[in-house]
Amino acid sequence: MSVAHRVTGTGLYLGTVLIAAWLVAAASGPAAFDAAQAIAGSFLGRLVLFLYSFSLIHHMVGGLRHFVWDMGKGYEPQTRMNMAKFTLVASVSLTVLIWIVALVLR
Repeated sequence: MSVAHRVTGTGLYLGTVLIAAWLVAAASGPAAFDAAQAIAGSFLGRLVLFLYSFSLIHHMVGGLRHFVWDMGKGYEPQTRMNMAKFTLVASVSLTVLIWIVALVLR
């Protein structure tokens, strides 16, 4: 899970660069914004956004796991394994739930 936390942190960095590029396109005028929207709305763009949202949620849930450890709890071997499994299940579940809600409300 340590490697996954680092990978999602890197994904957050790269995704934030893409969001900044999208904001620059929005500020640059309708033509640039339309081009950015076409890329973001494509299958690949939505896949990148899905992975970015997963990275954000996974990194947050992993941070909560570390917060529990900072309080001096959860160091038993079985508890650590259960927390690692929960982190992955919660990350996937929350990401899918958020996307379902977003698509339904769209």
